[in-house]
Amino acid sequence: MAGTSLRIALAQINSCVGHCRANADLVVETARRARDELGAYLVVFPELTLTGYPPEDLLLREDFLATCEEAMAYIAEALPDMAVLIGLPEKRSAGLFNSAVLIEKSRVRARYRKQQLPNHGVFDEKRYFTPGEGPVVTVVRGVPLGMTISEDIWSPGITLASKKAGARLILNLNASPYHRDKHHEREQVVADRVRETGLSIAYVNLVGGQDELVFDGQSFVRASDGTVLRLPGFEQAIGWIDVDADGQILATSDTTAWTGGIDAVYRALVLGIRDYVRKNGFKGAVLGLSGGIDSAVVLALAVDALGADNVLAVRMPSRYTSQMSLEDAAIQARAMGVRMETLSIEPVFKAFEQSLAPLFAGMPEDATEENIQARTRGVLLMALSNKFDKILLTTGNKSELAVGYSTLYGDMAGGFAPLKDVPKTLVYELARYRNTLAGGKVIPERVITREPSAELRAGQKDADSLPPYDELDAILELFVEQDRSIEQIVEAGFDEATVRRVVRMILRNEYKRRQAAPGVRISRRAFGRDRRYPITSGFAPY
Repeated sequence: MAGTSLRIALAQINSCVGHCRANADLVVETARRARDELGAYLVVFPELTLTGYPPEDLLLREDFLATCEEAMAYIAEALPDMAVLIGLPEKRSAGLFNSAVLIEKSRVRARYRKQQLPNHGVFDEKRYFTPGEGPVVTVVRGVPLGMTISEDIWSPGITLASKKAGARLILNLNASPYHRDKHHEREQVVADRVRETGLSIAYVNLVGGQDELVFDGQSFVRASDGTVLRLPGFEQAIGWIDVDADGQILATSDTTAWTGGIDAVYRALVLGIRDYVRKNGFKGAVLGLSGGIDSAVVLALAVDALGADNVLAVRMPSRYTSQMSLEDAAIQARAMGVRMETLSIEPVFKAFEQSLAPLFAGMPEDATEENIQARTRGVLLMALSNKFDKILLTTGNKSELAVGYSTLYGDMAGGFAPLKDVPKTLVYELARYRNTLAGGKVIPERVITREPSAELRAGQKDADSLPPYDELDAILELFVEQDRSIEQIVEAGFDEATVRRVVRMILRNEYKRRQAAPGVRISRRAFGRDRRYPITSGFAPY
């Protein structure tokens, strides 16, 4: 490193919520690699580096906060010849702060406390943290560096205050979760701050899956003349920049393109499955493979996330299962190299029918018998999950979950729901996209083109119970994700009777959604952390 230049590494790492010491080990390992392989002196890590994000009510535990402080001390001792900027919660007499701490040569040189605490959507930081006050600027090897955390960058006043305090480069630590096209929003916001201040900004983001959330990484550096460095999406990565004492960028590591569109959605789902299984200690996954589109896409995602050897697919035919479904399930299982077993539900279903016959005498068959089949499958799949220590992946999608077209304790049974935030029309897009990747057409074409059916009664089609999926999904987006009224949705061109019917189904099935497995969030408004509706409610606009 010549003259007064400083090489700064951006380290987007995959931390584990609550595992402070393991996260500290990852920081030390990554920092040493950035020093030894890239020549970096300062390494910048994401928001709440040591706790992972979001730590939620772990932050209310004194013993957890003490563990974080111990982990910070460990990092300081382990890195005596360089500098790191890390995030952690700091408990002080004035409150608990979401902080960024600069450690240089084993000493804490500066502390910055997040000022803008998001309290919307999936964020509830005001439940835990006290906002900080004022800018913090510190000089590292002659370069004045301003520190900000996540939401701070959305506030023009905070970055301008940092510039007035003497900063020549802004370092922004983030735990920004993915939703579709989120990277465009981030880049625009940072571009606005760069234009207002005239300073370059390094945006370092977390990567990895945490329950419903997926963090996509895609860290970047924006200079006044445009974005000069981009890191890849959905994987751990390190990049670097060289800056002079005025914060001017002299050189950077190789850049990469943004990951967006259907590719980003697919990679988010794969990462969400992989990290949920890995971080919770399961030995793999099991799922019911029906021969339909939803389970076909879940199988592809599971194999791409965990490897074929770690996935068990199970066909579970009944008297209503078509030969086409059995054949297509077998074709996909062979194409993806997974173990497939077949368990007929007929003996168990008949046993239920016999047990209930005295009470059901004289009554016609209805959804009750359909639900018994789904629940029989759920019991058998959960038995396999228990016995083989493989998490059961449910295969329902957002469209079905929204309107209650699913069976509680049946096809909703399981530990993780990859398609929970994926509307049916997008499921089809994902299937077509997966068939363009390595391995060729692993999802049979007729699985994609055939009319969807739950196959719980003779001749059953989804269209018997639901509007066409393209119409249903459009209404769901307006009502669920955009909070539009029935009148506004009708004004957008939809049939009023259909809209009222869909809204009625959505609101009446909140009790089911409250009991659903967690699943990957890919939209701006997912069921769960994003959308918190009461189960018991007199609000009935339909």
